[in-house]
Amino acid sequence: MDFNLKKLTSDAGVFFTRAVQFTEEKLGSAEKTELDAHLENLIARADCTKNWTEKIFRQTEVLLQPNPSARIEEFFYEKLDKKIPSRTTNGELLGQYMLDAAKDFGPGTPYGSTLITVGEYQSRLGGAEREFLQTSAINFLTPLRNFLEGDWRTISKERRLLENRRLDLDICKARVKKAKQAEAKAALWSEEVDKAEQELRVAQTEFDRQAEVTRLLLEGISSTHVNHLRCLHEFVEAQATYYAQCHQYMQELQKELSSANSDTYPNSFASNANPSTSATCPSPVSSATLPGVSPPCLASSSTPGIAQEPSGPLKIPDVQQPSTGHRKAKVLYDYDAHDTSELSLLADELITVYTVPGMDPDWLVGERGNQKGKVPVTYLELLS
Repeated sequence: MDFNLKKLTSDAGVFFTRAVQFTEEKLGSAEKTELDAHLENLIARADCTKNWTEKIFRQTEVLLQPNPSARIEEFFYEKLDKKIPSRTTNGELLGQYMLDAAKDFGPGTPYGSTLITVGEYQSRLGGAEREFLQTSAINFLTPLRNFLEGDWRTISKERRLLENRRLDLDICKARVKKAKQAEAKAALWSEEVDKAEQELRVAQTEFDRQAEVTRLLLEGISSTHVNHLRCLHEFVEAQATYYAQCHQYMQELQKELSSANSDTYPNSFASNANPSTSATCPSPVSSATLPGVSPPCLASSSTPGIAQEPSGPLKIPDVQQPSTGHRKAKVLYDYDAHDTSELSLLADELITVYTVPGMDPDWLVGERGNQKGKVPVTYLELLS
């Protein structure tokens, strides 16, 4: 007990003298031993490495696990040295919900069968995400964490020890200086000077040895950069594999959905199966339009069930040809004629329209004074 008390008292005395030396250096009243330029550069490089590694590590954690609560839970499991429980990914959870919903809606219904297909692919996407998270954690996060919690702690410990050795060295230098000043005043050799110089030599030796140890550790930062570079390549490779799998799954899902929809609704999806179809849909029509007339797409296609625009110019019927349904119509939207067979329209103007036998039901013949041409039904409000 007596030995421990003496050691505690001695340590307290050393701590106090170091604190005094550090304070006097900050105030400029005491000299400070400067480290050599090479060691200073190594320290600055190490600090830069630590700071950026920590930022990259934290942001990568956020990227891989956006949920803060989940990150905190994983942190405690790691500190307790316990295995992190398996966590269902959002994609897997969504896939399971879709599969469960399909059971209630009926697997044989179009909606239920589609839910099953999409749900299975969502589960595959979730599985690919799980594999990506595990690979990234092992190949990228773990090496960064090992550096921050292992190598950097060792470096920081040795740097603190070097700083203490430097303070001890400067304290000894100050003692020697004071002893020599006292010796000059007394005009005789003082044992205090001899003792102070001996302490200075010991302190210098310990400082030099600690500086060498610290320098070797700091030079190892280059190896850390090489290791982190390799880990970064592995992280990018894991990302590329993950996104390639997701792209492949989505392409396969699109093909399955297109095939299933074509079988279920062959007419509705015929335009998707025929890439050469070019369609333009006029703007929506108000409820005041002709009853029973819907705004169809004006298309150039040979697909049954799709309104077709005449391939050549419309032949306006001669006066001798029979025409039916002469009536006034109000133009709802501006319309620019695509060729000489059509009549350009201005919103809110009134024109006369009629149809002729054999004419496309989505088009009417419009007259404005001496001008005549075909006009789309969906751009008109027929008046009684």
